Amino acid sequence: MRPNRAGIAEHGHRITAAIACHVARAGGSIDELTQLLLHPEHEGGRHAQHIALRSGQARVLEYIRRVWDSASATVAGTRVLESRHHAYEVLAALRDRIETTPWRGERGRTALRVLRAHLNFAETAGGPLHHASERQTAEQAGISRTTLRVVYETVLKPGGWLRRLRVGHSREGSTWYLDHGSAGGHRGCASLSRFWTTQYPPDLALEEWTTPETATGADIDSTIIARLMGHDAFAHHGLGSSALMIIGALHVRPAQTVSDLVSAASVSRATAYRTLRRLADHGLVQHDGETWTLAPRAVEGFGNSPLDAATEPGTRPALGWDGIAQCHGTAGVAARRRTLHAVERATYREVLDRRAEHRSKATVIVRDGRQVLVPAPRPDEIPSACQAPGGSILDPATGRPSADWRVATDGRLILITAADQRSYDELAAAHVEALREWKSAA
Repeated sequence: MRPNRAGIAEHGHRITAAIACHVARAGGSIDELTQLLLHPEHEGGRHAQHIALRSGQARVLEYIRRVWDSASATVAGTRVLESRHHAYEVLAALRDRIETTPWRGERGRTALRVLRAHLNFAETAGGPLHHASERQTAEQAGISRTTLRVVYETVLKPGGWLRRLRVGHSREGSTWYLDHGSAGGHRGCASLSRFWTTQYPPDLALEEWTTPETATGADIDSTIIARLMGHDAFAHHGLGSSALMIIGALHVRPAQTVSDLVSAASVSRATAYRTLRRLADHGLVQHDGETWTLAPRAVEGFGNSPLDAATEPGTRPALGWDGIAQCHGTAGVAARRRTLHAVERATYREVLDRRAEHRSKATVIVRDGRQVLVPAPRPDEIPSACQAPGGSILDPATGRPSADWRVATDGRLILITAADQRSYDELAAAHVEALREWKSAA
C-alpha cells in the first residue's frame, strides 16, 4: 500500500504543478491559485485538499507557496511556441547555437552527432518536442547505443541540451525535448596551459586537455555533418568525428589555416594536422600555401583526380564514401548495426506479444460468421449462484453464508479478516472513492 500511496501523491503533485504553471503563464497570482486548488468542487486540487485535511491549513499554504515559486521560475525561463513558424524559428536559433558552440574532445564531437540527430527528428516533428528511440538515434548518428548513452549522460544532459520527458515503452519511442543548452556546459577553463603536465586530462568528461586556442570561435555547418555522419567512412576506426568537424568548418568558410581550423572546428592542433593529412590522402582537401580548402566534390566523397595539379603526390583519390570505408575497413558497420537493431526490435516485440497472451487468455468462438472474444473468468469473480443477499458468499460445503468473504461492489471477491477494522459498508465506500479518484486521474 505504501508504494501505491507514494505514486498517488506524486501524480497529485504533478497535476498541482501543471495547474500552477498554467496560472502563472496566464498572469495569475498565488491567491488565485490557492482559491482554485482549495475549492471543494475542483478535481485538480484534490491533492492539496488532502494535504489540508491531513496536515492542516498552514501546511497546505506552505506547500502551495513552494509549488508557486517553482512554477513561476519555470514559466519565466520558458516561452510559448505560438505557431509552427515560431517553432521553426526556435529550431533555427538552436541550430545556430549548436554550430557556434565548441565541441571539444572525441566525446564532445560524438555528442554533436547525437544532438544533430535529435535536431533532425525535431525538425520533422515541427518543434523541440519529439519522439525517438535509442536505436533510431544511434543509426542516425552512426554510433552504438552504448556510446549514445554515455554522451547523453556526460555531455548533453549536464549541458542542458536535451531532456528525456518520458522513457519509451512497448512500441513507442522516448519523448525528448531540445533545449538551448547552458553556456557553461561546454566551456573549459581557459587558464589551463596545453603544457600542463598531469596523468589525466583536466576535463575528464571530454577526455581532452582544454586549451586557449579551442575556447572560442567555433563555426561549423551542422547540416553537412548531419548529412555525412551516418556513412561508414566516419565510423570510429574510419575518418572519425574529427573529419566531420573539419569538413563542416571548411564548408562554411573555405581557405582556412590550421590555426583557423583549431578554433572553428574545436580540435587541437595535432588533431587538425592528423585529420587534414588523412583527408588529403583521399584527395578530399587541398592546400595552397598555409590555407586548406575542400575539393570540389568532397561532400560527395570524391577526391581530386590524379590529373589535377593541386593533388598531392602519392594520393589515391576517393571514389565515394563507400570506397573510403572499404579503405579503412569500416564498410558494412551501419548495415550490421541496423541488422542488430532489427533483431533486437523483433525479439522485444515477441516478448511483448507473449506477455500480452499470458495476461489475457481468452476463448474465441464463431457466431453468425463473426469471431467473438470470450475472456476467461478471473479467479476473484464470483458466480451469481454463490452470492447470498447482503453481499455474502455461500460456503460450498455447508451452503451457509461465510463470515470471512464478501462481494465488493464491482463483483469481485474480497476477504474480511479480524485485523480489518472497517466494516463492509466502509470498504464499499472506499472502493467507490478509489474508482472516482482513478477516473479523475485518468
